[in-house]
Amino acid sequence: MNIARIIIIGLVLLATGCTTIGPQSVERDRFDYNSAISNSWKEQTLLNIVKIRYADMPLFVEVASVVSGYTLETAVNIGGTISTGSGIGDFVDLGTAGKYTDRPTITYAPITGQQFNKSFMTPIPPGAVLFLTQSGWPVDLILPLTVDSINGLRSRISAGANSRTGDPKYYRVIELLRKLQRSGAVGMQVLKGQNAQQTTVLFFHRKNLEPEAAAAIEEVDRLLGLNPDRQQVTVRYGLLPQNDTEIAMLTRSMLQIMIELAIQVDVPPEHVAEGRTVASPISTEKVSDPARLVAIHHSEEEPEDAFAAVKYRDHWYWIDDRDFKSKRTFTFLMILISLTESGGRQDLPLVTIPAG
Repeated sequence: MNIARIIIIGLVLLATGCTTIGPQSVERDRFDYNSAISNSWKEQTLLNIVKIRYADMPLFVEVASVVSGYTLETAVNIGGTISTGSGIGDFVDLGTAGKYTDRPTITYAPITGQQFNKSFMTPIPPGAVLFLTQSGWPVDLILPLTVDSINGLRSRISAGANSRTGDPKYYRVIELLRKLQRSGAVGMQVLKGQNAQQTTVLFFHRKNLEPEAAAAIEEVDRLLGLNPDRQQVTVRYGLLPQNDTEIAMLTRSMLQIMIELAIQVDVPPEHVAEGRTVASPISTEKVSDPARLVAIHHSEEEPEDAFAAVKYRDHWYWIDDRDFKSKRTFTFLMILISLTESGGRQDLPLVTIPAG
């Protein structure tokens, strides 16, 4: 082996040792942490819904930060003796060494105290509800989940001291608003008044409407007691409107929404018989029941095709990945949790990866 070949080999090994792992890790880490945090969030939300079903204390733990640091150390050793003449005694020693270290640091923060009160006990602002409908979420999904009453027309409550079947006129209003949403005949606007207070205004387009849309607006006016001559109505939080140009929405808190979904969880019959939980007033076997907002099944074995699954009390509770309605409701619930966050905080999930 001549000197030139030895030098070439040494340079190749040295160049390999100097290669950084930072750029190659970005794509992998971003998607891996995204999937891990997303799946954990789904499972935590589902677990809390199931725990509420059993009158257990719900607890949310945030992933406050993720810091992942990589270290790659390599070394190349070249040594030997090259003699002249016959070459007796020639020898070359080549040596390499490497060390790879991955030290992720994950910080968790439980949501308690004032933050829990603001995120889960405070009713969702009506403006946020309308903003979601404006962004394309269907009215017949959002309102039955988030709005307890509209101008005194009450929705269904499945559990608690205030449980009721709901006013048929409430669901008729939702049906009509869904028709108007599809036709594009209804919109919203946020106005700033005195003291920088925001007011949500709902307006109905009355020109060049299809007969079906015009009839829907007239029926909505009649059911909600609105002045048919007005072009827009003010939306505020409350049980009853102050006049005929106002819509009063009594919205629910996140905890109220989770309680409503929890009572619809399918539980083992023996748990009801033993008094571990109560029977559901909604049929948990009929997934097509319009009063059922989400279908959460139970089984003793881990499900094979689940959108989200958790184990609790020796049973698996899960949402079928082929049940689009339940998946949509569950995803919307997690979006609501994001919207009710206080915002502007500095401890949101952060991924820091040194690229050296």
